[in-house]
Amino acid sequence: MAVRSSCSLLLLVLAGAGAGILSVHGDGTPDSTGFLSIDCGLPEKSSYVDAATKLPYVSDAGFTDAGYNRNVSAEYINPSFTKRYLNVRSFPGAKRSCYTLGSLTPGSKYLFRATFMYGNYDGLGKQPAFDLHLGVNFWQTVRIAAADSPEIAEVIAVVQGDSAQVCLVDVGSGTPFISGLDLRPVKGALYPQANATQGLVLHARRNFGPDEVAVVRYPDDPYDRVWLPWSDPAEWKEISTAEAVKGVVGSLFEEPSTVMQTAIVPLNASKSIDFSWDAEPSHVYPDPGYICMLHFAELQRLDSNATRQFDVTINGVPWYHAYTPLYLTSDTIYSGGLHRSSSNYSISIRATANSTLPPTVNAAEVFNVISTASVGTDVQDVAAITAIKANYQVKKNWMGDPCVPKTLSWDGLSCSYGISSPPRIESVNLSFSGLSGDVSFYFAKLKALKYLDLSHNKLTGSIPDVLSQLPSLMVIDLTGNRLNGSIPPGLLKRIQDGSISMRYGDNPNLCSKGDSCETGKKKSNSMLVLYIAVPIVVFVVVGTLALLFFFMRRKKAKSSVKPRDVNDLQLKNRRFTYSELKAMTNNFHQELGKGAFGIVYDGFLKDKTRVAVKLMSESSKQGVGEFLTEAESLTKIHHKNIVTLIGYCKDSGCMALVYEYMSGGTLKDKLRGRDDSTGSLTWRQRLRIALDSAQGLEYLHKACSQRFVHRDVKTANILLDGNLDAKIADFGLLKAFHRDEDTHISQTRVVGTQGYFAPEYVGAERLTEKCDVYSFGVVLLEVITGKPAVMHCPEPTHIITWVRQRLSRGSIEDVVDARVQGGYDANVAWKAADLALKCTEQAPEQRPTMTDVVTQLQECLVLEDGSGGGRDAV
Repeated sequence: MAVRSSCSLLLLVLAGAGAGILSVHGDGTPDSTGFLSIDCGLPEKSSYVDAATKLPYVSDAGFTDAGYNRNVSAEYINPSFTKRYLNVRSFPGAKRSCYTLGSLTPGSKYLFRATFMYGNYDGLGKQPAFDLHLGVNFWQTVRIAAADSPEIAEVIAVVQGDSAQVCLVDVGSGTPFISGLDLRPVKGALYPQANATQGLVLHARRNFGPDEVAVVRYPDDPYDRVWLPWSDPAEWKEISTAEAVKGVVGSLFEEPSTVMQTAIVPLNASKSIDFSWDAEPSHVYPDPGYICMLHFAELQRLDSNATRQFDVTINGVPWYHAYTPLYLTSDTIYSGGLHRSSSNYSISIRATANSTLPPTVNAAEVFNVISTASVGTDVQDVAAITAIKANYQVKKNWMGDPCVPKTLSWDGLSCSYGISSPPRIESVNLSFSGLSGDVSFYFAKLKALKYLDLSHNKLTGSIPDVLSQLPSLMVIDLTGNRLNGSIPPGLLKRIQDGSISMRYGDNPNLCSKGDSCETGKKKSNSMLVLYIAVPIVVFVVVGTLALLFFFMRRKKAKSSVKPRDVNDLQLKNRRFTYSELKAMTNNFHQELGKGAFGIVYDGFLKDKTRVAVKLMSESSKQGVGEFLTEAESLTKIHHKNIVTLIGYCKDSGCMALVYEYMSGGTLKDKLRGRDDSTGSLTWRQRLRIALDSAQGLEYLHKACSQRFVHRDVKTANILLDGNLDAKIADFGLLKAFHRDEDTHISQTRVVGTQGYFAPEYVGAERLTEKCDVYSFGVVLLEVITGKPAVMHCPEPTHIITWVRQRLSRGSIEDVVDARVQGGYDANVAWKAADLALKCTEQAPEQRPTMTDVVTQLQECLVLEDGSGGGRDAV
C-alpha cells in the first residue's frame, strides 16, 4: 500500500481540522511561544482564533507587499473546511513574490508549513504549478492536483539570520497563490538531519491505526506537526492503549503520546507490514534522496514467554535486524544516510523466526533532503537596498534576496559572487525610475558599490558627500535630475584624482565649480534677466516662423505633386554609373556575400579605396521601396558604429549601393567559424562587439534627426572591420517614426528574420524600438554562447529557451561558448546573460532601452578589465 494512496481523503481531513475534526486529548496546553499562523488573503488587520487548536490566525498584509486578495469560488466552499481555505493571495505577473517572517533566533530550527487550496479563485479552471523557495534555497515545486484538494508543503530547517523569507516563484505554469503560512519553533536537538546546510522536506507523516477521521496536531503535538491517520482494515488490525506513552530519554523526535497510543499489526500474523511511496523528482532534484523515521512502542503487556521481534528492510535491503519495541515507551529507528531509488521505495517489517507475535508500527515520517547551503546577499547590503526600496517605493521585481538565485536577481542590480563570502551589490541602475526626493544616504551603506546610476529621475536636494567614502565606487551618473548646490569637496577631490567618474549634466541648479559658484544674489539677477529676455526672444522667433510657414504653404500649393523616384532624392553621396560599377568590381568578379537585396561584390575606387558594392538582383524580395529607404536614410545617418554609404547607382535598370568595406566580415560568420580566421573571438572581443552594435542601435533610436527602428537586427547584419570594430548594416527595412512623440508604428507588415522577431511585432504588428531591443537580446545570446538563434538539438529550439534551461541549473559555464576556454569573469558573464534575457522579455515594457543596454555593457567591460579575466586585446 502506498503512502500517497489515500492522500486526497487525508488532505480533506486536514482541511477540516480547524472546523473541529481534530483529535485533542489532555487538559494542559503546551507553550506556543514563537508560533506564527498566517491566513493568506485575509483582509488587512483581520484576525481570528481557530476553533480546534485555539491558535490565533492573522492577516498576511504585514508580511508581504505584493499580490492580491481573492476568494475561492462558491462551488468549492465546503462547510468542513477551515477558514483559511476560503481565500488566497495571488501573485499575477511577478517572477518571485515573498513573505518575510521576522523576530527569529539566528541558528535556530523551525518548521515552515505552507498550504494551498485553489478553489478556482481566478475562474480559469486551470490548476497551476509553481516553485517554493525558503530564502534563496529551492524548497519544492507545488503542483495543484484538483481545485478542491488542499496541498501542503512543509520543511524543517535552520535559519541563519533573524528573519526568513518564503518565496513563490512563477515557472510559467500558472499564477502562484497561497492559502496559509505557519511558522513553528523546533528544539535544536530534534531532527538532527536538519542542520545549517540541509533541510528536511516532508513527504508523508502517518499515524498508523486510527480508523476515525481525525488528525493529531497542536496541542497534542507541542510543535504542531500534522499527523494524518492511516488504516487499512483489509490488511491491518489496530491495537491501542489508553495509557500514556512516554519517550526515551534524549529522544530526537519527541513523538506525541496521542500518536504512539495506536499501532497496527497484520491481520495474518505470518505476514509482514508493507508500505511504499513513489519518488517525486523536481527540476532541481531529479534524483531526490529520502530519509525515513519509523516510530515504535509496545502497547500490549506481554507474557513472559511471548516475544515481539522483527526485521526492517527498505527496497529489499536490510535496515534494522531483530528490533524489539519498548513497553509504553516510544523509540525510533531512522536513516543514517539517504536512500535513493529510481522511482519507488518500499518498507517491509517482518517478524523474525524467534518472534511469537506479529510485527507492529505506530507511526512513520518520510522526508526528502534539500540543500540550504546557498547563502544570501551580504546582510548589510540587504538592509541598505531594502531601505532604498522603501524610501523610493521601488516597484520593480524587488522581492526576495537581491542577488540570489542569480536568475531572480533584482532588476537594475549586479552583484559579485565570491567563493567563500556572501554576494555583494556592485552596481545599482535606477535610471528612468521616477525617483523623487533626496539622494538617499543608504547608497553609502553599499560598501562594495562600484557603479551608481540615478540618471533621469526627479531627485532634488544636494549630492551627499558621504558617497565619496565608498572605497570601490568608480562611476556615478546623476544626469537629468533637479539637484542643487555644488559638488561636495570629498567627491570633487576624487573626481580630480580620477578615482571616480561622475556625470551630472542637465541639473540646472547644480553648480560644478566648487567654491566659485555664484552667490544667490547674482543668480537672482541673472534669472531676472532671463525672465525678461526669454519672452521677447520667443515672440520674435514664433513670429518669424509663422511668416515662413505661411509663404511655404503658398509655394507648396502652387506646385504639383510628383511620384517619388530615386532621381528626386536629395542624396549627398556620390552617384555612380553602371560602367563605373563594372570597373570598380572587375566586372562583378568577387562575391562577398548574398542577402535579400542581392549580391554584394568586392570593389575598389579609383583612389584604391576598397568598397562593398551591393547590387540589387531582379529576383530580389526587396524592391525599389527598400532601395530608396536604404539610400535615403543613410544620407542622414552618420555614426562610428553604422556602416558608411559612399554612393549609389541608378542607371539603366541597375540599382546598387556602395559601402565602405568591412574586412572582418559578418559577426555571424565570425561566431560560427566560417570566415577562415584562426581562433575564436575572445570574451572581451565579444563584449566590445556587443557594445559597438548596441551603440549603433542606440543612435538610431535616440540620436538621429529622425528616430528609426532597424527591423532586421541579427548577427548577419553586424559587420566587423580589421580591428573587430562592429557596425550595423542593411537598412532596407528601416522604419522611421513620423513624430517624436509617437510611441509605435502601426499597420506595418511583419518583415525581418525568423528567430529574431519580438512577440508583439508578430502578434499585433506593433513596431517599437523595443522590437530592436528584443532582436539585439537574441544577438547578445549568440555572442555569449556561439550558438545560432534557432538550434536543432534535435528538435528546433530557440536560443532563449536553451539559455534559460541551463541558467536555471545555476551554472554559467554551461552557457558561455566553450571556445572561450574560461578566459572570462563569471560574474560578468552572468551579468551579460541576464541583460540578454531582459532584452528578450515577452512584455516590451519589461525590456530595457538601448541606452540602458549600452550602460550595462560598458559596466561589463569595466568589470571584465578590473577582474583580469579575458584581457585579450581587441
